[in-house]
Amino acid sequence: MIILGIDPGLANTGWGVVETRGSLVRARAYGCIASSADEPIDMRLGRIFREISQVIEAYGPTDLAIEKTFFGQNARSAIPTAQARGAAIAACAASGLTVGEYSPAEIKQAVVGTGGAEKEQVTYMVRHVLALDHDPKPDHAADALAAAVCHAHLSRTRAMAASLVQTEVAP
Repeated sequence: MIILGIDPGLANTGWGVVETRGSLVRARAYGCIASSADEPIDMRLGRIFREISQVIEAYGPTDLAIEKTFFGQNARSAIPTAQARGAAIAACAASGLTVGEYSPAEIKQAVVGTGGAEKEQVTYMVRHVLALDHDPKPDHAADALAAAVCHAHLSRTRAMAASLVQTEVAP
């Protein structure tokens, strides 16, 4: 399975592509789509759509793992993030990707083992799980890779659970 992870943001949208083979998960590529606050919103959102579409074309993912918008204490920043998230999801939907949405806590839980993990812990575990010889930079790309790793782990767990249920139901 090839998974595209996205950490949405209007100023910076991180992306990461991982491939799974059994329980092994490895990074294929990652990066960040940056835009400036002085650019018109339509240009910024259009760039996210186009560049995510290019990533999909280049790496051929079948699944999308995207972080849910977290409102937290600053609802004002959640609106541009939600717009960027929408542009990224639209690019993925146009390519027929299966969408998995995860909260920041779910991603941290799947990657680190605790939903309250710090950013440094997430980056460390992403580096370890993907067997990278460096920390993925920028942080937005590391977070996107974490979303993809979360999706890989949870997809594998769901498949195992479904297999167990089928085994128990079979005569």
